[in-house]
Amino acid sequence: MNIRTLCMPLAVAALLALAGCSTPTVVTLQNGTQYLTEDMPDTTGEDGFIEFKDISGATVKVKADDVATIRKED
Repeated sequence: MNIRTLCMPLAVAALLALAGCSTPTVVTLQNGTQYLTEDMPDTTGEDGFIEFKDISGATVKVKADDVATIRKED
């Protein structure tokens, strides 16, 4: 058996496992604006802001007081 033949299924399994780790999330602001993110935003910032990347890859930083809800996408 070729080592490439043995490693290919392992590599595919690893990629699928990593893809399953993301949690699509909807961040809704007080004004009704919604952002779809690839993963749950970090809400532990001590500066009063929540920073996340939306699905287009843009970094968004909003005041925590402006956020109405953060929920997993259905």
